[in-house]
Amino acid sequence: MVKIQKAGPNHIDGIARVCSASYWATYGDLLSREYIERMIKEFYTPERLLKEVTTTSRSWNGWTVAVENGEVIGAGVGGMISENHGELFVLYADPERRNEGIGGEILDAVTKELIEYGAREQWVNVTKGNKKGLPFYEAKGFQFIHEQEEYGVIEGEDFKALRCHRFL
Repeated sequence: MVKIQKAGPNHIDGIARVCSASYWATYGDLLSREYIERMIKEFYTPERLLKEVTTTSRSWNGWTVAVENGEVIGAGVGGMISENHGELFVLYADPERRNEGIGGEILDAVTKELIEYGAREQWVNVTKGNKKGLPFYEAKGFQFIHEQEEYGVIEGEDFKALRCHRFL
């Protein structure tokens, strides 16, 4: 049985595993190897994840995980970006467990937290060309608003993100 819960220090290895594997599975054909490796190295280290599961705030709600038989099979995190706007920063399910509703359950849990903080609108960035993510978010009521440069691009890279929004 899948349990959706707040992550603790015992979940950081699972978060790193799921997010890294999903990053490769989702973006391996869209983004350069160098970009993917750079993002994984920046965001999914044990040191960073430990801080992110033990330090939470209005702007960083802490990781939410889907756990089954003690194993992390999905992870997501959000926070408030203004008085009444929340953001989903990250949402991944184990690539072997996609289309089982895990992402939707995590999104619901993160969204509930954002609403408790006063969010009336929610935002998410979806990498342009992400044929897995965009239909998922559209099915959840998000609409494309505009295109912008993807986070962390360096000179010579031209990766774009689609900024999507929904009212809560």
